[in-house]
Amino acid sequence: MEMYGVLLMLAVIVSTETQVVHRDVFFTGCSDTEKEYLYGFDGEELYHLDFVRKEGVVTLPGFADPVSFEGWYGNAVGQIEACKQNLQTHIQIYKSPVERLDIPDTSIYSKDEVVQDAENALICHVTGFFPPPVNVSWTKNNQIVTEGMSLSQYRRKDDGTFNIFSTLKFMPKEGDMYSCTVNHKSIPGQPQTKTWEVDVALPSVGPAVFCGVGLTLGLLGVAAGTFFLIKGNNCN
Repeated sequence: MEMYGVLLMLAVIVSTETQVVHRDVFFTGCSDTEKEYLYGFDGEELYHLDFVRKEGVVTLPGFADPVSFEGWYGNAVGQIEACKQNLQTHIQIYKSPVERLDIPDTSIYSKDEVVQDAENALICHVTGFFPPPVNVSWTKNNQIVTEGMSLSQYRRKDDGTFNIFSTLKFMPKEGDMYSCTVNHKSIPGQPQTKTWEVDVALPSVGPAVFCGVGLTLGLLGVAAGTFFLIKGNNCN
């Protein structure tokens, strides 16, 4: 009991002197074609709904403590239906005001270091756009590819815009060219396209060469020194 009391007192002291602010985020969104439900904590996604498979998806990493979301799917489906009804009501009340449009910013990069013939993934990060949805497509050497492609959930940022990630699994071959194309209603003219070319770095031979040269010169120096030492002794 005494130990319990001491620990409790320390906990109170820490909580009063060090205040940590955490942030829970529930996001429910809908449009004529899109619907999404997501729960996050401190900027990390913990759970979302997959409306195609009609199930909830826990997105915590494997090393984290398991968290249960019992009954959330049914509750979220109800919230989506309410969202659609509210959307129609707002359209009628506000007479479809001018829509806010934010142009996306797109970047493309590899998930891991690129090694010839070692499976990897390309990530197309689309950020800062409003409203959803965006359309993301991939090409390899100017040919459309869909196999190995996946798309994340829309993730809302603090400024009200959105992020999304598209991932494409690929096998690096020197000279192959990949592109990620993003289409959004805010983009004037042609869609945004970012390209990425496979450039496999060859193993560097510099350190090995310098080490070998240095060792050779060192041995030659020892041999030369020994030769002159012997000559000097013979002269004496």
